This record gives sequence, C-alpha cells and structure tokens, in this order.
Amino acid sequence: MKTDNESIQCHSQHYYEMALQTDRRKRVDTPDGYGRRTGECGDTVEFFLMVDKTQDRISKIFFEIDGCVNTSACANTMAFLSEKKTIMDAWEIKPEDIIDYLEILPQEEMHCAELVAGAFYLALSDYKKNKHASWKKNN
Repeated sequence: MKTDNESIQCHSQHYYEMALQTDRRKRVDTPDGYGRRTGECGDTVEFFLMVDKTQDRISKIFFEIDGCVNTSACANTMAFLSEKKTIMDAWEIKPEDIIDYLEILPQEEMHCAELVAGAFYLALSDYKKNKHASWKKNN
C-alpha cells in the first residue's frame, strides 16, 4: 500500500496545481446556483455558482469540500473548466474531462470526479430553477 507521500509523487503538474489551489474554496451566502452531494466514500462537495445573467455565463464558481485531496483536485478542476462558460456549455463538462485534465488520477479515485460532477450538475439545476422562479430564491 502506498503512503500519502508516495501517492502524491505519482501525479501530474495539473493535479498538483488543482489539489493545492485554495482561492475558490469559499462559502457564498446567496449564490445563483447551489449544489451539494455526498459520496459513498463520505466526501461531501458543495458548489456555489455566480452567473452573469445577461450572458447566462458562469462568472464565478466557488466550492467547499469535506473530503480527500483527490476530491479537492477534482472540485478545483471543475471550477477551472466551467468558469466563464455559458450554462449550456457547462452542462457538457463530464467526469472524464476532469480526469483528462488532471492527467493522472488513481483508478480507485475516479469516483471523486463523478461526485464532483454530480454536485456541479445540481448547482446548474438549482440555477435553472432559480432563474425561472427568482422570487423563490433562497427561501
């Protein structure tokens, strides 16, 4: 069994950047879209979308996680890949895109990308719901 130090040495530069970056880790009180999901592994991911409504484009995306470094790397990657995209284009981001960007994600950790994508899709759905019923937002 690999130690954490041995496991970290096997990753790509993109993985290191995404695993260690913290500027998008932030809770937002009134996001335009919110999604939260807990995986079978016990990790929890929350996404907070801020949307430029004139262009229907993600202007900022933040997240909070309670989980492992692999989930953090995947959440940061999703934020990186989706920021500045239109909502329609953001729906096209798949767990495989996260894995491809990170270049090296252990097979046994692929579920982290799926968990992150699921929470992100919930945030997109929440935005869509809020957009069509803005009077209900955050009630």
